Amino acid sequence: MNRRPTLLAALTLTAAATLTLSACGSDDRAKNKDNDKIAGADTGEKASASPSPSDADSAGRPEISFPSDAKNVFEYEKTGDAAKDAVLKDSTLSANSVDEAILKGSTDTKALGFYNVGKALESSITYVQRYIDGGDTWIGTTRYFDYKVTLTGDNKAYVTYCSDESKSYIKNRKTKKVDRSPASSDSYVLYHTSLAKNAEGVWQTSNIGSNRGNKACQP
Repeated sequence: MNRRPTLLAALTLTAAATLTLSACGSDDRAKNKDNDKIAGADTGEKASASPSPSDADSAGRPEISFPSDAKNVFEYEKTGDAAKDAVLKDSTLSANSVDEAILKGSTDTKALGFYNVGKALESSITYVQRYIDGGDTWIGTTRYFDYKVTLTGDNKAYVTYCSDESKSYIKNRKTKKVDRSPASSDSYVLYHTSLAKNAEGVWQTSNIGSNRGNKACQP
């Protein structure tokens, strides 16, 4: 289903980003419906689940936590390239940070501003605030898959991936009512992200865009 309101600014594509997106579609969060989902711990092998306190490390990474009824699963295999694998891990933590803010009903969480900067942070705050203003949160499981990563020099990277929201749902905080609308093509979202490595070695998401209903992500 489409569990999200429209999120995030469009990603400005460069030649390097275009290479990353070769199998995918446009770079804007299409439609005025709910958009995107995020969060979870990183994964190596194939699937991984939601965030855990162990995500904190010597770089000062904040802990990210979800309630028991919300979960993200990230499916990707480690590339064997240390830089690319670090990008992929921090990409999932950026997603986690946005969902954690929604789940906590606050745009002032530590992780949100730690893993996101610039346009990505601005649009993520706007996105989270729409949930807060609407009195909504989410439950269920979202699956992330088909990751592609491209490095540009030592400090910049582009990542594209898909999400499957067919098993995640909007929940009203006050009434506890859950919208379990059936899945459709709009349950699948294509993401384009740009990341930059900061002085502490954290790959922060600096720009993000998405295209809901993109055929590249549909089963």
